[in-house]
Amino acid sequence: MEDSKMYRAFTNILSGDPDKAATFYQTLLGLVRHFDSDWFVLLTHPDFPGFEFGILSRDHETVPAACRAVPSGVVLTFVVADLEAVLERATALDARIIETPTLTPYGQMRVLLHDLDGSIVDISSPR
Repeated sequence: MEDSKMYRAFTNILSGDPDKAATFYQTLLGLVRHFDSDWFVLLTHPDFPGFEFGILSRDHETVPAACRAVPSGVVLTFVVADLEAVLERATALDARIIETPTLTPYGQMRVLLHDLDGSIVDISSPR
């Protein structure tokens, strides 16, 4: 199916302040800025080739007005080596913790939090 060939896929979240949101994720997870403009930041991770995570300005013209509300129905999951270290950084960043470290039925420890713009973030770690 040549007509369905895919070249790239990544997630974008909406933010009232993409620069501030990017700094949050850089500090929390060690992401780095790959591209930076006043309305869009693209983050990558040096240890995870091909990973891209975009942050769009909520009120930019490319975002339809009907889609600018606080997100719901999406959970961003990041699996890390050291959950406690990430939790400490999240606390220092004033992230709102939804669920403290909990052992999941599938054998991982996880913390759920809200980022600065209300997205739900699942930070998990293998046990």
